[in-house]
Amino acid sequence: MFALVLLVLAFFTIRVVCRGLSRLYRRWAAGRPTEDILTIVAASIATGVSAQGMWRFSGDVLGFDGPLRFLLFAFIEVAVITSAVRARRNMRENYSAGIDGIAVWALTCLSAVLSSMDARSVAEAIFRLAAPLVAAWLWERGMAIERHRITGRSRINWRLTPERMLVRVGLAEASDRTASEVDAHRRLTRVALAAKRARALRESGASDRKMRVALAQLDRAMDRAVEYTGLAVDEKRQEALLSQIGALYNTAALIDLSPPVPWAPEPEEPPAPPALPPGTRSWPPLDEDDEEYAPTDAPPVVDTAQRAAQLRAARQYWDAQIDRRYVPRAADIAQETGVPIAAAREYRALWKLEPRAHALLETAFKEHGIIDTGTFPAIEVERVLTVNGSVSAES
Repeated sequence: MFALVLLVLAFFTIRVVCRGLSRLYRRWAAGRPTEDILTIVAASIATGVSAQGMWRFSGDVLGFDGPLRFLLFAFIEVAVITSAVRARRNMRENYSAGIDGIAVWALTCLSAVLSSMDARSVAEAIFRLAAPLVAAWLWERGMAIERHRITGRSRINWRLTPERMLVRVGLAEASDRTASEVDAHRRLTRVALAAKRARALRESGASDRKMRVALAQLDRAMDRAVEYTGLAVDEKRQEALLSQIGALYNTAALIDLSPPVPWAPEPEEPPAPPALPPGTRSWPPLDEDDEEYAPTDAPPVVDTAQRAAQLRAARQYWDAQIDRRYVPRAADIAQETGVPIAAAREYRALWKLEPRAHALLETAFKEHGIIDTGTFPAIEVERVLTVNGSVSAES
């Protein structure tokens, strides 16, 4: 009967203890990801293995026995756990483990070396060396994940990674382009480079043989681009080719650029002009291509929102005219969109350098000798048919 009573008491005691431990575990594990829980469990097991090695070292080497051995054998493991807790707190507050992070690794290596010195074989020594290092590595990875979660960035960016090496040798693509897009870009680049090479030879007065070779290379590159990239029907790739040719043809213009100095002082604003008498009209002087535009009132002062709306309207009008193969004048932009003539001149001077407008201006100059004043009409291509229906010429 006494044994039965003890068994019943032990059952209820174990049941209460298990419920308490389960409640504590659920409270502790609430909100923690699974990998953090597994990291703590694995690091605890590895720390236990290291503590067992220090138990044998304190008895066999140091000669501790009894309560003294029980109290002093695991002082290094306790120091490791304390340093790890302090390092985590420093990382949450200062985003760095600090000196406590270094102490974790130093004390772990010390515990591994001391516990392996009392090993009975090489395999046991290696095992006792590995156990504390595994615990430190799991702690380090847990810290790295939490650091990335808090700061949103990794600790360092390695210069030598498998991805970078594959990109370097040409076996991988750095961007998210597909294989067809990469192939099309390379073929268009070959066409642009061949055109630049042929043009440079022609301007340098190269021999007929060199010119024939360069033109043959350009013709082959163009044939392959048309065949494999759909250049003849794809407007986006046509614009991409014109952009590359425009950039390659105007490389020498880079030496004449005058970019602003970022650390130069800001220019002082000019003094305000004197007030005009009532009823006096004022407008900017007209250029030679603005003789048809004469504003009747002074340009109004607009705020930022109105200026942005005027810019969008002017840009839409410009794109529509460029689609019609016509480069509008500044006066046309001002009349059609209500933009001040000074702003229209500024927009036109900037937009006419874009590939499509530049191509129209260059074509007009090469084929018709028209200099850019904004007054020439659209260049239309018409086919002239003979009596029997065959194409005889283009104009």
